[in-house]
Order: sequence, then C-alpha cells, then structure tokens
Amino acid sequence: MKKTDKKMIVLDKSGNLIYNQIKEILTAARAKAYSAVNFAMVEAYWMIGKQIVETQGNTERAEYGAQLLKYLSERLTQDFGKGFTVTNLKYMRQFYLLFPIGHALRDELGWTHYRLIMKVDSEIARNFYIDDRI
Repeated sequence: MKKTDKKMIVLDKSGNLIYNQIKEILTAARAKAYSAVNFAMVEAYWMIGKQIVETQGNTERAEYGAQLLKYLSERLTQDFGKGFTVTNLKYMRQFYLLFPIGHALRDELGWTHYRLIMKVDSEIARNFYIDDRI
C-alpha cells in the first residue's frame, strides 16, 4: 500500500481508492451540470411563454394567436430541432400564465415536474406538490 504526502490516502495495489474518489467527483460534477442545464431550459420555456402571452394577449383562441404558434413552431423546429410543436408552445404559454413570477421558479424542479404540476387545477394543490417535492 502507498501513502501520499499531503492527505495520507491509502491506496491498494490497483489504485481503486483514488479511482473511486475521482469517479465520485465526476459523477457529482455531471449531476450538477445536468441540473444547471435543466433549470436553464425551464427558465427559457418560461421566457418563451411570456413572449407568447405578451404578443398574443389573453386571446388564445384568436386566429392571430393560432397562426403565431404555428409560425413559431415551424421556425423554431427548423432552427433548434424537436421540442417546439404547437402543443409544446401552448404548454410554455400555460407555464407562464400559471407561474407568472419568474424568480419564484424552483431550480429543484425540471420541466417534466412543471408539466405534471400544470395539470393540477387547484393552486393550493400545485403549491403543496411543489413544497412536497422539494
């Protein structure tokens, strides 16, 4: 067995201890990066919803609103790939309407969580789910 000067880490002959420590560091870093990216997308979807609401106003069923979503869906899908169907853009719009305070979004929740929460009609029940999840 070997010992290092600084931390006195004992290694077995194959170096498994240091490997496992490095593996833990990388696993934690990847999880942290995934979480940060996931929340960045949640914020992006919220901002997209806000832009749609501000452009459409509260007239979701208006012909202009429907055409706007179709146009955005086609362009965003062309430029960014999957994920920007008219239905998804409607979800983003609904997301903003249900959670109008952007800085109150929780970074512990991903887009899938918010999509599930949006299906709950009661604001009290939604808040309970959010608090329970965190």
